[in-house]
Amino acid sequence: MKEHRLREILDQFPQLRIAVAGDFFLDKYLLIDPELDEPSVETGLTAYQITGKRRSPGAAGTVVNNLKALGVGTIDAVGMSGIDGEGFELREELTKLGVNQEHFYAVRERFTPTYTKPMVLSRSANVPDRELNRFDIKNRKPLPPAIESQIENALESLIGQVDAVMVMDQVSQKNCGVITDRVRAKIAQLGKKYPAKILYADSRERIGQFENVLIKCNHYEAVGSFYPEYNLEAISQQRQPPDDLIEECGWKMVERTKRSVFVTLGAKGQWVFDAKSPERTVAKIAAIPVKGPIDICGAGDATSSGLVAALCCGASLAEAAWIGNLVASITIQQLGTTGTATPTQLLAAAPGTQ
Repeated sequence: MKEHRLREILDQFPQLRIAVAGDFFLDKYLLIDPELDEPSVETGLTAYQITGKRRSPGAAGTVVNNLKALGVGTIDAVGMSGIDGEGFELREELTKLGVNQEHFYAVRERFTPTYTKPMVLSRSANVPDRELNRFDIKNRKPLPPAIESQIENALESLIGQVDAVMVMDQVSQKNCGVITDRVRAKIAQLGKKYPAKILYADSRERIGQFENVLIKCNHYEAVGSFYPEYNLEAISQQRQPPDDLIEECGWKMVERTKRSVFVTLGAKGQWVFDAKSPERTVAKIAAIPVKGPIDICGAGDATSSGLVAALCCGASLAEAAWIGNLVASITIQQLGTTGTATPTQLLAAAPGTQ
């Protein structure tokens, strides 16, 4: 992509309004100084001493972080938290980002989903901090019908006001997150009613169940939607699905969802399956080369953020995929955290634009 074209797209980001609907988590990092370890008098176990904390919105909130860093002007959060300490912290972080929380509901009978990440601090500039076992707080009971109604009404209300709706389905337990079967059916209905609107979905477990929306998934998720037994075996053996199978499943997903499909392939980049392509030609968008150690945590959400924001500015599917790859190439170089990328960083990192 030429520099003038990239600038043309990035310059439009501040005028965008994007709604992010789905599972908002609190990411809480506990920073441990190993030189201050103490033995517990009661148990004899090591008592780790926390000398600092970092917190940020996670899961769907990671998309919000990325959109904000990219300069998107208005962001609406559609989701829920519990009425608890984690919920207070999550809302406070969303407020700091300037996120509209009119449709972000506090629910007394729910936990605020939280990933607590203990990090052992390194004393060496050449050695990264070390993450210990994570502590997860998740809801394991179905979302109450009254909350489903609120989410449906919020989506109906917002769709005519925003440039795009990004649906982020994070929770593995069926119907225990924000994007339940009922909410997913509402999203499909809205996609059919507003065919020109950018409705976009990414899902940890159920990407094959979305209809009438643009979807992004990785190659394992694409294949697993149609060949789950093969996929489990491939993952267990750390074996990549063959290209012809990925292509077959990509087009099957286009047929199912009636929209274009983006499939990420890690270091191989991203494949774009254009629903309007008469010859079924796959656009293969190379990854942006990076050097040194990487941390892929949040790379998919970074890709989604750049991709959707670019589409809102009139980028082609291939251009949007390339910008998504560019955003991810910057975030994966930020170790020990879920990174973000700014327009300035994109312009500096884009091949051929320096």
